[in-house]
Amino acid sequence: MPNGIIIIDKPADWTSMDVCAKLRGILREKKIGHAGTLDPMATGVLPVFVGRATRAVEFAEKGKKEYVAGLRLGLVTDTQDVTGTAQETREVRVSKEELAAVLSRFTGEILQLPPMYSAIKINGKKLCDVARRGGEVERKPRPVTIYELELLEQTGPADFTLRCVCSKGTYIRTLCHDIGQALGCGGCMSSLRRTMAAGFTLAQAVTLEEVQERGEALLLPTDRYFAAYPAYTVSSPRQEERCRHGNPLTAKGLADGTYRVYGLEGEFLCLSTAAGGTLTSIKNFFGA
Repeated sequence: MPNGIIIIDKPADWTSMDVCAKLRGILREKKIGHAGTLDPMATGVLPVFVGRATRAVEFAEKGKKEYVAGLRLGLVTDTQDVTGTAQETREVRVSKEELAAVLSRFTGEILQLPPMYSAIKINGKKLCDVARRGGEVERKPRPVTIYELELLEQTGPADFTLRCVCSKGTYIRTLCHDIGQALGCGGCMSSLRRTMAAGFTLAQAVTLEEVQERGEALLLPTDRYFAAYPAYTVSSPRQEERCRHGNPLTAKGLADGTYRVYGLEGEFLCLSTAAGGTLTSIKNFFGA
């Protein structure tokens, strides 16, 4: 049974679930999930968790993400990107300096109105399904955080490239749309490449073709995701047995905090929190 993490460089025109379905076939493992959906037009870092590693998805999907996005000014579409139907076109007279000056309005915690073409459910219905039928649903703005936002280059009279580091739930196409509105000319997203997610970067990403060739050999160990936390190895067979039965461990003198806990033979057992000399499991990664 394969277990571990594989970072896929998602190709264009594939959904994130398409990638997971492909990997289920290649790796012959049903338990596969991803950390952070990418739209079909987007490419780049898609962390995929296999087997027992799927238990880490709930931690990984909450992390920061980094994108390089194309911004096209003067075009407003129903999907907020160039794959949609044009709703409005305007003349663009915006310099790099004017665009750069506006970006500061979109850093820090901001409110975003979720786009209709999204997988968010309201009253049990996906917004994108409603939008495809020509409908619209009242939505409330949601807080997201933009940690970094910079203009990288201008690639055409109305085309620019942005780099954005943001929180979970941020819609980059909505960000492009809102920047266009702030400039008075409208705008949409022309391209999107995710360069970092869950702490993993493009340098660690592989293609589906590479997975087809090398299979399980490309899997990273599950504990790689938790590498920022210190390690703790159980002190005895008795302590390991208690850990495997879900019981707290006595760890006198251990500083309070979060730890990667390992068995006597080096197996990654769980992520635990230490408080007052007692280790309590947050999530177990052993067993079926």
